[in-house]
Amino acid sequence: MENRFIMTAFGKDRPGIVADVTRILFENGCNLEDNTMTLLADEFTLVLLFSSQQQDVEEELLKECRRLEREKGISAFIRPLDKRRDVSAGGSLNYTLHVEGMDQAGIVYKVSQFLSDNGVNILDLNSKVMAAPGSGTPLYIMDIDIRMPTGLSADKLDEGLSSVADELNVDITIAR
Repeated sequence: MENRFIMTAFGKDRPGIVADVTRILFENGCNLEDNTMTLLADEFTLVLLFSSQQQDVEEELLKECRRLEREKGISAFIRPLDKRRDVSAGGSLNYTLHVEGMDQAGIVYKVSQFLSDNGVNILDLNSKVMAAPGSGTPLYIMDIDIRMPTGLSADKLDEGLSSVADELNVDITIAR
């Protein structure tokens, strides 16, 4: 039986951090299925989905995570997953939202709360703050891949997001 896990890890950015983390998966016969790795401030962060055919691999991986902390300064955590579930879209539609405006507290919260209130599932969210061309004003840019539930129209989504955009004084665009 296949065992699946999610690992989160982070450490002070430096060359070799990805190799240090993925080495323990490779050496324990694990298969890396999906991942997100990025630099946040001066910390390199990893979120890894992996599987293993070995039944007792979790205990060994937990030991390796403690070793990573001691020897390499990398904090790593593992969580076992339940059996795979059907993730078919079932008639739902996928869209990408693009949010852009002056950086301020509450943008992620208010947009994600609106989506949650309307049964919209977030599949992926990426954001960054950068200097606006010319003025240098902090500009917040966020892209969200979403899956709309059956029964929610694109017009209703657009109308609700327009209200959120007005409240935050940001631009929100929807692309299919």
